[in-house]
Amino acid sequence: MLALGSRFLRPGLRLQRGSSPQHRHCIATAASMVSKPFVWTPNFIPVEHDDNSEFPETGSFRVVSYNILAQVYVKSSLFPHSPSLCLKWKTRSEQVLSRLLSLDADLLCLQELDEFESFYKPLLESRGYSSIYVQRSGKKRDGCGIIYKAKWCQLLKQQFLDYNDIAPDETTAGRTSESVEEENDRDVSDPRVRFRRNCVGIFSAFRFHHAPSNIVVIANTHLYWDPALQDVKLAQAKYLLAKLLQFEKEISQEFNSNPVVLVAGDFNSTPGDRVYNYITSGRRNSGPDIELSSFKVPDLESLKVPAIPLDSLYAAAQGEPAFTNCTPDFTGTLDYIFFSPSASMRPKTILEVPRPDAPDVKGGLPNHFHPSDHLPIGADFSLS
Repeated sequence: MLALGSRFLRPGLRLQRGSSPQHRHCIATAASMVSKPFVWTPNFIPVEHDDNSEFPETGSFRVVSYNILAQVYVKSSLFPHSPSLCLKWKTRSEQVLSRLLSLDADLLCLQELDEFESFYKPLLESRGYSSIYVQRSGKKRDGCGIIYKAKWCQLLKQQFLDYNDIAPDETTAGRTSESVEEENDRDVSDPRVRFRRNCVGIFSAFRFHHAPSNIVVIANTHLYWDPALQDVKLAQAKYLLAKLLQFEKEISQEFNSNPVVLVAGDFNSTPGDRVYNYITSGRRNSGPDIELSSFKVPDLESLKVPAIPLDSLYAAAQGEPAFTNCTPDFTGTLDYIFFSPSASMRPKTILEVPRPDAPDVKGGLPNHFHPSDHLPIGADFSLS
């Protein structure tokens, strides 16, 4: 259970609680709608810093992370609580696109992004966005994307991450990739199958034109979903941070800079679990690697690297939200934006997340108010 109300604010940050008139107006308007999509207006809430020190801002940028729910996974049997109209591709695609554009983000980190080449990419490009995209391994049709405003920032470098690299080398020995994928939900005692989950991620480095002295390294990823395979998720988190540290060092050396780091995505992990603790506290609080060592995953044994210090955006500002994923079967927080504490970057707003009693999330998602079973999270960051 999540005792979110008892979470303490990290020293130096607190949420400036407003009356949120935009959100209340949206809810009131949408409450009367039963058969057509709701026009949603994002509300970014200011974060007040307790130290009262002036921050010499040279620029700012907005980043949003959002699991948009791939249409390939939308089946009425999986979402019996959702109105049928809300599950149709035409309705959902238009509503998702409208949501993405309304967020007005400089960097969009999207998970479960499918129909990318045929639908999202050309439409987003027509609105001034460029993109990086990596599709999941095997037969999976969705992937992760970083969508960015090319007018405001320059992509310096990118790198893709395939978590199947964690699995022992003999994963496909004597078998086709199709046969391995068919075994994904069986024979999980075999690490050659257990750690092959076809999950991916993206690393990228950007320089903003209005703050050219700053380089931002941003990662976007989607970890495996199954609660029964916590060791797999922890292995992916370790691989993510190890590779991210290498990428950050490459950027630092190549561009003679000290980049700030953001890590966004759907981590399929709740606040306080082993994956969350590993990312926010490093291996100090992640506990012994009993499960990992028992499966003898060779690549992980070599990942004895220092952890990148990372704070969770919402935990630092106000405490983690009660949920970012909402269905009748599960409601909880799975999505995060982690950032490296730095004298040259700090959050100045966060995107408001509905409360559990809000009418727009009643009964579970997706619905007429929200086109995905996840909610977007985001922030404006100041650079100095």
